Amino acid sequence: MHTRANLLDAAFAVFAAKGFGRVSIEEVCESAGYSRGAFYSNFDSLDELFFALYEQRADLIAEQVTTALAADGPGLDVPAAVERVTEVLLLDRDWLLVKTDFLVHAARDPAVARTLLEHRARLRRAIAGRLARARGHTALPAVLGDADEAAHAVVAAYDGVTTQLLLDRDVAGARVWLGQLLTALLTDGSTRH
Repeated sequence: MHTRANLLDAAFAVFAAKGFGRVSIEEVCESAGYSRGAFYSNFDSLDELFFALYEQRADLIAEQVTTALAADGPGLDVPAAVERVTEVLLLDRDWLLVKTDFLVHAARDPAVARTLLEHRARLRRAIAGRLARARGHTALPAVLGDADEAAHAVVAAYDGVTTQLLLDRDVAGARVWLGQLLTALLTDGSTRH
């Protein structure tokens, strides 16, 4: 398990620095200080390693969002929930570079795309479930439709902000912008509770 974790950490650094398509198994092994044998005792391919790395980070994000949204009772204090989510969300530029590489890789491989779509659906389900529980206790804009549509909008806002962050590298600005977008999406734009 320790070797696998070290390989994942090394791969993250190498993928972030060079890009998935430009990295070899040897480079990952060298960065981790292991042999190819250690690599192959943990992973069948670079694709499998890349996907394991993606799963690890996607699971962390889903957990962060779920925890941040669980703090309120049956209602949802949207501005407070948005603040909690934007404080904890993983907005690490290296992760965003790796995630973008994974997205491009998935766009070219239907099997990888299916798995990526399932991970994204899991995140949306967590958000949609919380929004659905809040309906009846918290006024959410009718324009969003049902909780699933609202969750799609929330994930799309996150995707847009993270794309901009890749270019301008302004994490603090990204958190503010994400908070403003989510508040506007999930309320009438005000900060009333």
